[in-house]
Amino acid sequence: MDYFFIGDPELVTAFRFVGIQGQAVSSQDEAAAVFQKFTRGWDETAGTVLPEAIPGAENCRVLILTEETAGWLGETLTEWQLSGSYPLVVEIPGTLGRLPGRKTLVDSIREAIGVRV
Repeated sequence: MDYFFIGDPELVTAFRFVGIQGQAVSSQDEAAAVFQKFTRGWDETAGTVLPEAIPGAENCRVLILTEETAGWLGETLTEWQLSGSYPLVVEIPGTLGRLPGRKTLVDSIREAIGVRV
């Protein structure tokens, strides 16, 4: 498994149509539990999969989250991203569209290079 999705039930179904497994979450507690099982289920030091892990998590390289799910994870997600560990995390808008106050990728690039075309 190269990709895995965590987010809205409708989007989990959509991602399954293109061959990407996922887990539906509808609350902060569910999101935290699934994220914990997914990211902590692989013990790199022992080279084994822990019993509570999501099957295939050790092979995942990209974890796709909705912006709402990422918001629920908060500091936990930030710590994971700063650790430099796989899977890398990509945030996408949910079924209701982009959340207010979130930058687009294009906006982030423009801010980083200081050029607006």
